[in-house]
Amino acid sequence: MRYWLLKSEPEEFSIADLERVGVEPWTGVRNYQARNYLRDAMHDGDGVLFYHSNARPPGIVGLARVRGEAYPDPTQFDPASPYHDPGSRPEAPRWMLRDIAFERRLRRCITLDELRAAADRLGDFPLLRRGNRLSVLPVTAAQWQTILDLENR
Repeated sequence: MRYWLLKSEPEEFSIADLERVGVEPWTGVRNYQARNYLRDAMHDGDGVLFYHSNARPPGIVGLARVRGEAYPDPTQFDPASPYHDPGSRPEAPRWMLRDIAFERRLRRCITLDELRAAADRLGDFPLLRRGNRLSVLPVTAAQWQTILDLENR
């Protein structure tokens, strides 16, 4: 099993939204490295840290699981979608997605400041790298456990 951090702005799609719908296709990813994680590296059952970005405070607010295999993001083919990609074709889609299933809310938000304060225990945690704006990030098993341990502080 692998672990991931997925970022979402709570005004767009929050942990409460995921809890309400249960399973959501993770649409709109338009970065090739993030797409490659979704398409090639994620697997059914992988753990997900759900992160509220552009929030006050930003932080990890819940847990989810990857469900099923990667499949084409339908928003790439929809001219009315802000994620439309006129260069992508149904027979050769550029953008893939995964379904994400709600697991639970954390008892409290683990803030970005807390994660920064735990940087020595998290090691090379992609979220803390300068300039990193990816919405899909890999998390090691040790980082996953460290973050879950922070929930109980």
